[in-house]
Amino acid sequence: MATALLPPCDEIPAGRKTSQPCPSQRGTLIATVLGSSLAFVIGSIVNVALPSMQAEFATDAAGLQWIVNAYLLPLGAFVLVGGALGDHYGRKRVFMIGLLLFTAGCLACAAAPTLPILLATRFLQGIGAALLAPNSLAILADSFSGEEQGKAIGTWAAAGAIAGAVAPLLGGLVVDYLDWRWAFAIVAPPAVMAWIIGRRAMAESKESDDDRKPLDFTGAGFATLALAGLVYALIAAPEQGVAAPQILIPGIGGIALTAAFLWTEHSRAGEAMMPLVIFASRTFTGISLLTLALYAALGGMLVVLPFMLIRDFGYSATMAGAAMMPFPLIMGVLSRSIGGVASRIGTRITLTAGPLMVAAGFVLFALLVGPQMDYWTGILPGLVVMALGMAISVAPLTTAVMNAVEARYVGVASGVNNAISRVAGLVATALLGPVLAAQAIADTLSIAAWAGAALAIAGAAAAVLLIRDQPADSVS
Repeated sequence: MATALLPPCDEIPAGRKTSQPCPSQRGTLIATVLGSSLAFVIGSIVNVALPSMQAEFATDAAGLQWIVNAYLLPLGAFVLVGGALGDHYGRKRVFMIGLLLFTAGCLACAAAPTLPILLATRFLQGIGAALLAPNSLAILADSFSGEEQGKAIGTWAAAGAIAGAVAPLLGGLVVDYLDWRWAFAIVAPPAVMAWIIGRRAMAESKESDDDRKPLDFTGAGFATLALAGLVYALIAAPEQGVAAPQILIPGIGGIALTAAFLWTEHSRAGEAMMPLVIFASRTFTGISLLTLALYAALGGMLVVLPFMLIRDFGYSATMAGAAMMPFPLIMGVLSRSIGGVASRIGTRITLTAGPLMVAAGFVLFALLVGPQMDYWTGILPGLVVMALGMAISVAPLTTAVMNAVEARYVGVASGVNNAISRVAGLVATALLGPVLAAQAIADTLSIAAWAGAALAIAGAAAAVLLIRDQPADSVS
């Protein structure tokens, strides 16, 4: 059970001085919303900056993939550990450390003189985001209760959606009128503001000694090394060949480390960062497969589209950012209302219909995108249909995760699902090499779009076969 270490101001005896700041719910909400939003919108900003970064560093498609994945790799691998660190050492403390690392990473990216240094600083950004993201929501859950908690979490989610919509356009403006380096630098001031407000406003909280689990650094280490080996092999294979020793060694090593990770998690049982017992829930297994397939499909497309518009069709970064805005706007506006519809017609039906609509959006891309297409007839129809499919899927997916496992596993199940979505984007980006390296991306995008449609259909199949409408599966 979480325990607040700082009492509310009205519980401090009159006349008693305290060196601790007085907690503020409004300040807590501002700090957590700012911090968590920045950690996730940086990806959208970077996507529209990729062509400028490629030109400055004279890198190939593999370099572009690593610019994206150097951030996603630690975020996907460490997000569960980030939450556990907050449970152990204090959620406010870990959140604040995450903000410092994230801000330092942004400033270091802005100043990076070479590609290897940029990749290292992107990795630092990812570690900071992995500390921020899980603890921001946990802090809100501890700071609010009842109806106010629901409003606070709703504000947190809505702000993230708005930030996601604005980020590509803002990033494009910065790249066009300043420089891609400023796309990183502009994130630092609001991050510093979040740190200043959070330091004053947030109360500290952590798990009690009885509820606290040992930290699973072994599992996190295996997961990180496994992902790194597999991602390296996937990125380098198109150029060097699947049978090359420099591909086989990290690839086989990644598979072996994945097995080591699963064995470690099995051995640690309930103390693992990813307790395998949650996959005894048939519904949670289905949700996990759906999340992996759906976010892998989307992760690749949202990297390729702005890159193609800028490089092949002559869009400015601002125009490319604006072109992507319908996707997050539609999702942000409709997700909440569609969530209510899903509760009436059933999670299984909704999580089947949503991915199928996403697949239909990919089919439109495959059929309409080509060297002679324009945005309104080639890109926008597929983007709108995909956004509608995701709006149908997102809220029911979150609810289904919470209902799929026993109450004691709800937090970890939500974290695992979040990590799966990040790993899906990581793997998808690693597979984009042939598309990004093509002379004209529009010529090869249809192949990627058909692959995205197949993944979305696979996600829908997982929903049909495995997800059940019930409060919770029995998990032993």
